[in-house]
Amino acid sequence: MADYTALYEAGNALVELLREQLTPEPISKGELISLCSPHESENNQLTVWLFHIEEEAQSGLGGYYVHSRDMEKARPTALTASFLITAHSKAPVQMRQADQYRMMGAAIQAVKDMPVMDKRFLSGSLALSGEELHLYVERPNFDQLIKIWNNTSSAYKLSIVVKVSGISIESKRTRRIRRVTDVTIETGKPQQG
Repeated sequence: MADYTALYEAGNALVELLREQLTPEPISKGELISLCSPHESENNQLTVWLFHIEEEAQSGLGGYYVHSRDMEKARPTALTASFLITAHSKAPVQMRQADQYRMMGAAIQAVKDMPVMDKRFLSGSLALSGEELHLYVERPNFDQLIKIWNNTSSAYKLSIVVKVSGISIESKRTRRIRRVTDVTIETGKPQQG
């Protein structure tokens, strides 16, 4: 189970995967792929932005589990994170669309080729947890993408949604438990009535 930093670490792992797979072609340097909003892309050519988090179905796993001899701990929260990956071409106008299509194609290829995140991209508590992150390209509702772009003055840019599942955030909630240490069994004569 990872710490509260798990969402950042999952996003960073996705960025590191894309940096390895998309450089030097179609993106010249890894620093041009960043974890940031697509609306504030600055000099980035590919942005990775966490825009939605949902709790995974717990299927009866709620409650507590035995953590130590005299303590129980609340079960972790299992999450799926949706990341918007957006292309920002710096090419001349006549080449911009082709440049963005190449970047998106390479990003889709990288995610599809690694449905389970390779451990070398994980860092921090996520790396220590030993859990597997699963990646897949989601077919987003077009209205969902339009809402993301309509809330700003930015024009729509070519984007895909990558879902990362298997993120667990450990709970800090604990409770003490008492073990049975003594049992008294009384046997006596039945009472007569």
